[in-house]
Amino acid sequence: MKIKAKPARIFSKRAVPSSNTIVPLKDRRLNFGNKWDFAPAPEDSKSYVISPRHELFIGGKFAAPNSGKYFPSINPATEQPLTMIASANAADVDSAVKAARKAYETVWSKLPGRERGKYLYRIARIIQEKARELAVLETIDGGKPIKESRDVDLPLVAAHFFYYAGWADKLKYAFPGKLPHPLGVAGQIIPWNFPLLMAAWKIAPALACGNTVVLKPAETTSITALRLAQIFQEAELPEGVVNIVTGAGETGAAIVRHPGINKLAFTGSTEVGKQIAAAIAGTQKKLTLELGGKAANILFEDAPLDQAIEGIINGIYFNQGQVCCAGSRLFVQEGIYSTVIKKLRHRIQTLRIGNPLDKNTDIGAINSRPQLEKIRALVQSGIAEGAELTQTPCALPEKGYWFAPAFLTGVTHAHRVANEEIFGPVLSVMTFRTPEEAFERANNIPYGLSAGVWTDKGSKIFKLVHKLRAGVIWANTYNKFDPTSPFGGYRESGFGREGGLQGLAAYCRLD
Repeated sequence: MKIKAKPARIFSKRAVPSSNTIVPLKDRRLNFGNKWDFAPAPEDSKSYVISPRHELFIGGKFAAPNSGKYFPSINPATEQPLTMIASANAADVDSAVKAARKAYETVWSKLPGRERGKYLYRIARIIQEKARELAVLETIDGGKPIKESRDVDLPLVAAHFFYYAGWADKLKYAFPGKLPHPLGVAGQIIPWNFPLLMAAWKIAPALACGNTVVLKPAETTSITALRLAQIFQEAELPEGVVNIVTGAGETGAAIVRHPGINKLAFTGSTEVGKQIAAAIAGTQKKLTLELGGKAANILFEDAPLDQAIEGIINGIYFNQGQVCCAGSRLFVQEGIYSTVIKKLRHRIQTLRIGNPLDKNTDIGAINSRPQLEKIRALVQSGIAEGAELTQTPCALPEKGYWFAPAFLTGVTHAHRVANEEIFGPVLSVMTFRTPEEAFERANNIPYGLSAGVWTDKGSKIFKLVHKLRAGVIWANTYNKFDPTSPFGGYRESGFGREGGLQGLAAYCRLD
C-alpha cells in the first residue's frame, strides 16, 4: 500500500522588516533576522474573556468597594483599558482584616498541618491546569513577553505552592528543638513586576504556617491576583483565609496602619519600605521588607564570554529590566572590555521587540507610562553627564509604553544611572582591573540585593562571594530562582528572607 506523503510546508521569502524593526501589534509574526517568518502564536487575548469589572475579594466572596470607586487596568502594549478594578478604602481593609481574623481563630489555625497542606496542593494543581490562561493574563496586564510569564513565572508560582504544601505538616522538623506557632493575620503588599509570583512567594508560606492573609496587589497589575482568588474559591479554601483588596497607595497604607495586622510583608521601593518601617515602629507587628536593588554583574577575563553575554542579556533585557535584582551594572575587566562591548552590541541587535503575546518576542512593553518616563529621564541624565548610549535602532509602535534595549558606556560611579534603580532594559557598563577593585566598586552603593560573578576559576568565585554585600549571588548564571532557596537583601534592599526554610520562619513564632 502506498502512503501519499503530505506536501512540505513552503516558507516564502518576501519583503519583511529587518530584525531591528517592530512589526505592528496586529501582525503577530515577528522576523527572526534571516527573512523567514514565524507562524502566529496560539496565545491571543481574544481567546480569554476578561470581566469588565473586578471586585474586592473579602471573606471568600467578591464584593463591591465601600467607596463605589473603580480605576482602569491598562494594557501597556496597546494603552487600551482591560477592565475596571475596585478601589478599596480603609473600611474595606477593616472588613478584610476582620474576615481574616475570624478565619484564623475559628478555622485555619486549628486545622492540622496535613489538612492545610491539602489545600495548598489543590491550589498548586489548579494553577498548573490554568497556567496558559494565567500566563496570558499576566502578559496582557503587565507587558512582559508571554514566553517569560509562561515558561518562568507560572512554573515557579505552582512550585512555591507545592513546596510549602510539603512543609505544612513538618514545621517541627523545619525548626528542630523549637515549637512553631502561627503569627495571626499577615498583611502583604506586592509590586507590579512579578504579580502572581510575588503573591505565591508570600501567600504560600503564610498559609502553610497557619496564618491568614490580606493581600494588596499593585495598582497596575491586579487582574491575576483576582483570578487567583477565583482559584481559591475553586479549591474550596475556607472563607476569609485569603482576602484580596485592590487599590493605590492609600489602600496599602490602611493595611500597614491597621491594628489587627500581626505581620507585614512588603516588596517594593526602598522609599516606601522606609515609611512602612517608621509607621510600625513601637508596635508588635513583625516585618519583612524586600526593597530596591542595583545589582552588579562582574565579568572577569577568564569567564566564558558567550555564556556570560547570554546571562547578562537574560538578567537585564528579557524581563525589560523590571526586576529588583536585574543586573543593571556590568563591571568588565579591562582586558576584555572591547570584546564584550562588541558582543553586547551585536547581541542586542538580535532581540525581537513587539507584541508581548507573540511567543517569539524577547522585549515586551514597559509596565506603565510613569515607569517609562522614569527610564527615559535616567538615560537622558546619563547622556548629559557624559555617558555614551548604544540602543537597538528600531521603530517603536505609536501606542503602548516601549523602550528599546540599550546600554551606556563611559559610566562612572558619579552618574545617577549607576546609582539609582532604573527598572528598565538599560545596562550601565563600567570597567575594573583587579578583583579587589571589582568588589569594592560593586559594594559602593546603598543597595545589597543581588549580584553575579562570571569566571572560570572556582576559587575566585568563593573569594568574591564572601566579600560582596548582597543577599543573593549567582555564579556563571543569573536570575535563577527556586522555592527551596531563600531570597532577600541587606542594607537599603531590606531585611528578612522569602523562599526556603527562611521563608517559613518569617511567618512563625518559635518557642
